[in-house]
Amino acid sequence: MSLDRADVERIAHLARLEVDEQELTAYAETLSRILGLIEQMNAVDTEGIAPMSHPLEAGLGFRADEVTEFDQRELFQVNAPSVQAGLYLVPKVIE
Repeated sequence: MSLDRADVERIAHLARLEVDEQELTAYAETLSRILGLIEQMNAVDTEGIAPMSHPLEAGLGFRADEVTEFDQRELFQVNAPSVQAGLYLVPKVIE
């Protein structure tokens, strides 16, 4: 697909972009090359090819789900100003 200066002017107007007169021809050529590349990619036969979520066959790097720290609640609550039944008590802020 080939774009000309009028097409680029119309696209720039729709996108609310200001394009200099000197740049219109360069933009038309660049956009035409991009559209040509898209046409080439659309022409490739992809029948029977499964879609991929990532181009590399990399597995997820999850660690094993195991306990790495022990319960320190009593140790931490010793420093708390007010504790009741294993819960931290805080002053009421909203009345």
